Amino acid sequence: MPAAFVSHGSPMLALDKVRGAEFSRWTATLPTPVAVLCVSAHYQRRPASIGATRPVPLVYDFRGFPKALQQVRYAAPGAPKLAKRVHQQLAPIMKVRHEAKRGHDHGTWVPMKWMYPKADVPLLSLSLPSHDPKTLYRMGRALRPLRDEGVLIVGSGSMTHNLRRLGRPGTATPAWAQEFDAWSTRVLSSNDVDALLDWQRKAPAARTNHPTVEHFVPLLLAAGARKDGEPATFPISGFQSGSMSRRCVTFAPAPKPKAG
Repeated sequence: MPAAFVSHGSPMLALDKVRGAEFSRWTATLPTPVAVLCVSAHYQRRPASIGATRPVPLVYDFRGFPKALQQVRYAAPGAPKLAKRVHQQLAPIMKVRHEAKRGHDHGTWVPMKWMYPKADVPLLSLSLPSHDPKTLYRMGRALRPLRDEGVLIVGSGSMTHNLRRLGRPGTATPAWAQEFDAWSTRVLSSNDVDALLDWQRKAPAARTNHPTVEHFVPLLLAAGARKDGEPATFPISGFQSGSMSRRCVTFAPAPKPKAG
């Protein structure tokens, strides 16, 4: 299975059939996973915490949105076997705990609603225990073997995320957002790990694009799960509300050429 990063954007994505269809088309090109492990910007807990392994109520962690969002349900099967494997892989490098009552937050269920709309793929949430780039990259490396077991590893955040600088629909994208998005694309395409881990110093307008870092750093865990020589591809791109990048990333082996 690939590793991936999703820019989940606004919770309104859950009700947006046009943008949601882009996520559905993306996952239709991927093998079907035995389970999905999602690390969301909205699940920040120390030490590394594994969410509920059975269906529990979703976390509606937002305000000021239509009541219809509170009515969205996504009852994916739990993933207790995956929880054990995640614990096994992370225990040698950090403390791990379990939160049996912690449901999936919108950084997980909003994109998953479109990626696997039948809610038939077991789903597990894992917290961000740190914002430190090296720690998260090392977590991704530790979790990388799960890909060979059929697990899709997903970091969920946003390639750019400054809520105070959003514009109205149709607003032109400012240069600071375009430049950061382009820089991220170049760094990921060239697999420049040093630049990626030092993104707050090396990326253009890093502080403007991410006044707080939690929406960018899930990408670092996903990049850690990348295998040597794998290309990065970008199944979804573009901007919404002016400055919010919708760029998503897949790390997967290049397709083998067909015989003949």
